[in-house]
Amino acid sequence: MSISKNSVVEFHYTLSENQQEIENSHSSAPLSYLHGHNAMLPGLENAIEGKEVDDKFEITLTPEEAYGERQDNLEQRIPLKHLQDGNAGPSKKKAKVWKKGMNAFVETENGRRQVTILKVGKFNADCDLNHPLAGKTLTFAIEINSVRAATEEELTHGHVHGEGGCGH
Repeated sequence: MSISKNSVVEFHYTLSENQQEIENSHSSAPLSYLHGHNAMLPGLENAIEGKEVDDKFEITLTPEEAYGERQDNLEQRIPLKHLQDGNAGPSKKKAKVWKKGMNAFVETENGRRQVTILKVGKFNADCDLNHPLAGKTLTFAIEINSVRAATEEELTHGHVHGEGGCGH
């Protein structure tokens, strides 16, 4: 099955800049997404279009095709209670200790956004709102693991569901 709009795609990737690996997904489950629903970087999604299971390829994205150019002075003071780690939402456990240079997520009116902490105070953190990979030319090495048609429920919700549904 070729990847097209409304396909559920699972793939592994290695992300690098200037031939230096930044991260990869090979030590965990493959990344999955609903193709054609703006859930992926547009340049990456365009490169995946038409591919099939077991296809392997590389794509290099300019900053404009990836996370955009860095913008100077894109900083904001954010209450610590609004900072989230990489999990789905704020932790109900003991508050995380944030430090300069750490990445965090915040919910905005435009969805979830990754920020970098510049300075931490008692109640607030000054954050760089540029994505940590903004301004970088990135190379993705992709390996397509599976492709299937999305379920009606996934299409209605606009995202992939795991085993047993989405729970929402």
